Amino acid sequence: MAVACRVLLGLIFLAAGANGLLVVFKLTPVLPTSPKAMEFFKLEYLLILEKVSEFICGILLITNRFVPLSLSVLAPIIVNILGFHLFEDPKMLPLALLLIVLEAYLVWVYRRHFAGILTSKAKMTEDA
Repeated sequence: MAVACRVLLGLIFLAAGANGLLVVFKLTPVLPTSPKAMEFFKLEYLLILEKVSEFICGILLITNRFVPLSLSVLAPIIVNILGFHLFEDPKMLPLALLLIVLEAYLVWVYRRHFAGILTSKAKMTEDA
């Protein structure tokens, strides 16, 4: 089940990233885009930053490389996707909820890899 969820999340972000990069290069996107979302990307660097991150994390999830790092990078993107579709464009809310469920499940599955960042009183290591 975890492999299927990881690959599905990876495919979603690979497709979303590639679709967004088509918009960056002034090509017609393959998948529908939210006109309201495109309004937020008037500063093109935001679109480039987000879509490149989505594309790379999608590849990493599909290939099972750096999965905890990918989940960490995608977490704030997914929270923003949920907030946007919750308050601005509810027609894509089911996809946003699916992303939240997949992300939460995968974070749970890989939870031991996140133990270090959840340390409340971390100690610095001395440099040699």
